[in-house]
Amino acid sequence: MTKLRLAIVGAGPAGIYAADILLKAERKFDVSIDLFEQLPAPYGLVRYGVAPDHPRIKGIITALRDVLDRGDIRLFGNVRFGEDITLDDLKKHYNAVIFATGAIRDTSMDIPGIDAVASYGAADYVSWFDGHPDVPREWPLDAASVGVLGNGNVALDVARMLAKHAEDLLVTEVPQNVYEGLQASEVTDVHVFGRRGPAQVKFTPLELRELGELRDVDMVVYDEDFDYDEASKDAVASNKQVMVIDRILQSWRKRDSVNNAGGTASRRLHLHFWARPVEVRKDENGRVAALVYERTRPDGQGGAVGTGEMREVPLQALYRAIGYFGSPLPGVPFDKKHGVIPNREGQVLAKDSNERVSGIYATGWIKRGPVGLIGHTKSDAMETVRHIINDQGSWWHPEDPSEEAIVALLQERGVRWTDLDGWHRLDEHEIALGAPQDRARVKVVPRDEMVRVSRGE
Repeated sequence: MTKLRLAIVGAGPAGIYAADILLKAERKFDVSIDLFEQLPAPYGLVRYGVAPDHPRIKGIITALRDVLDRGDIRLFGNVRFGEDITLDDLKKHYNAVIFATGAIRDTSMDIPGIDAVASYGAADYVSWFDGHPDVPREWPLDAASVGVLGNGNVALDVARMLAKHAEDLLVTEVPQNVYEGLQASEVTDVHVFGRRGPAQVKFTPLELRELGELRDVDMVVYDEDFDYDEASKDAVASNKQVMVIDRILQSWRKRDSVNNAGGTASRRLHLHFWARPVEVRKDENGRVAALVYERTRPDGQGGAVGTGEMREVPLQALYRAIGYFGSPLPGVPFDKKHGVIPNREGQVLAKDSNERVSGIYATGWIKRGPVGLIGHTKSDAMETVRHIINDQGSWWHPEDPSEEAIVALLQERGVRWTDLDGWHRLDEHEIALGAPQDRARVKVVPRDEMVRVSRGE
């Protein structure tokens, strides 16, 4: 019987789902899958892109763990594609590769002053508070008034993790350095800016509701933002999610803290709708001093148009949470404009000719851009896997497809990779670190310590 030796680069949900779907699919050949991950631990953005106070979303890890723990997928962690292993290496040892590397950079924003000191991409802040091993251990939280650009779930995650009191995170897996950094935070006001109205936001009701549950944080909304046009009224009436969001926001309008009147909390979280960022003002040291925005209004079709009215909010730091962006991979076609690997239903295409590139596939955010939830990742993987099964005639013909070959190659190159047993060791170690304080776990942050614990050294 023919055997498919498949490499998957990226051990987040996209890569793990693709492996699982292929192993369960109806096919006329055997399958052997190796999963390569540049971090020492699996699970990608579920581990490093979800705020530590979101245990419900972390529950996805349980499903991913069940897939890996079956024992029919090999994991090679702490292996960097393009450095420790190359595309040529994969062609020598596999019939095909799926890239499931996600999108971890921030989308750039082109307004004057966005390059100011203390103007940050949200992805970097998220990586810091999630204990990503490849970002600095400290994060500057020396601003009293902070702005967040965006109206999606990441923007609300960032706003919540700026406004929340550090001690309220002690029940979570927040790393020690992050807890200490947040404890020293000087933040008093967090301003979230969205260019459209309350009925057009991209975040989910759950994320919004959690903001209102923060201890010692007043929610501030502005009455002028709730003069709904017909399109907004229709959205509230016809879409259950929009209806719930509207209900939450309307309840906040009745609170004493609205419009800055009568709030008693030590921190405030302001939601500014109909606000299109125009310029970041800098002080004499080149640091963020204010955000200038244009007041927008409904265009009648669910969008927004400018009114020409400019407003200014004093700030000392700014975070843009307007979307993630993919990163190029050595030797693999890349669309710089959209931040994805060019593909047709997961079959990778040559950048200039749109011809199929045999043996190379994509799934997840690197395939379609950073949109959609976990459910989309599954359907995405199904589409890609279907093509791999049907493309048997164009698979690579590897020189040495033996399972031992890749182990020998990594050993020869001195790569200190981690495997599934190693992840179990690290997992148990983090849980043990949290036990004395009745915490779910305390995440290990330094890469070398993660590797050392994983490898039992």
